[in-house]
Amino acid sequence: MPTEKVYYVDPYQTGAEATALSCEAAKGGWRVILDRTIFYPTGGGQPCDLGTLGSARVLDVSEMGDEVVHLCDQPLPVGETVVCKIDWARRFSLMQQHSGEHIVSGIIHSRFGYDNVGFHMGSEAITIDYTGEITPQELKEVELAANEAIWKNVKTEIFYPDPDALAALPYRSKKALTGAVRIVRFPDLDTCACCGLHVARTGEIGLVKLLSVTRFHAGSRIELLCGGQALAYFGTIYDQTREISALLSAKPLQIAAAAARQKEELGAAQYRVTQLENELFSQKAQALAGKGDVLLFESAMQPNAVRRLADAILSVCGGRCAVFAGTDGAYQYAIGTQQSDLREFCRAMNAALQGRGGGKAGFVQGSVSASRSEIESFFANEKR
Repeated sequence: MPTEKVYYVDPYQTGAEATALSCEAAKGGWRVILDRTIFYPTGGGQPCDLGTLGSARVLDVSEMGDEVVHLCDQPLPVGETVVCKIDWARRFSLMQQHSGEHIVSGIIHSRFGYDNVGFHMGSEAITIDYTGEITPQELKEVELAANEAIWKNVKTEIFYPDPDALAALPYRSKKALTGAVRIVRFPDLDTCACCGLHVARTGEIGLVKLLSVTRFHAGSRIELLCGGQALAYFGTIYDQTREISALLSAKPLQIAAAAARQKEELGAAQYRVTQLENELFSQKAQALAGKGDVLLFESAMQPNAVRRLADAILSVCGGRCAVFAGTDGAYQYAIGTQQSDLREFCRAMNAALQGRGGGKAGFVQGSVSASRSEIESFFANEKR
């Protein structure tokens, strides 16, 4: 028996009564079929509704032929009437996202002739794939046009044209369609074959924010947020901006310039630190000139600094130089020689000292999870 699909008659209905026609155990719960449902099943790029059937939680909703199947966390008595309630906040957000996607895709299609060939409504953002390349500047123009369309608050039109009318109708679709085709139209913006749910007027979308555009295959992929999700995103950005503003002692609209100044100052400080390190490393190296093989332990340093110290000592010691920087259990190492191939030695050391790393014949670098005494013991035994 076909399920009466109330969500198409009134997508704003959040609760209703229905009769359970069947209930079967299934993987992950119980499959329940009702005589009528307000729960939209996954389809048309739009995720399903969630909510409750009586005391049972609805975990998933899918369509099988003419029937809508509700996967629930507990069984329902067959033949009994249950109260159905959907998660309206989720439903309305999905309607906002889907309607916003239509408007953006319609604008891109009319301006550039690009088709929407991929559409995914994720938990964090919508991604849409188009057949042509869109520049960042063009993306800004599309975003403005989409929001101007929202502000006009035009009414959404949904209809099923007869075959002759459908044949004469210019509409977007990913494939050729026949039979009863559901058309969703935003006047002067987009006309598309779609089985998803949409807002009644564009003003309900609230706003559209296009987050990014990247090259994807031979075209473009954009990320999109609409309505409540876009507002929540801006709220998070605002909170972070206020925190950064306080850290940089700059007004919110001046943090980019303040961050640029700090980056420049940090770069200069890092350059000076490197100079001072190189002077210190040169002094350490001169104290070890002509000492032959050197095993040196230092306090924690960045891997680049460990390498530079090892290079400085290697140039004057006349043997193999091994520098370990850190504390027991966590050392960075850099080992160099001008006399042999270190790669086999490095593999043996990593195996013995829980290390990882490698390099070329004359120089290896990495880290070990070992104590100083374990490292010293390994090098002592290696010489025997």
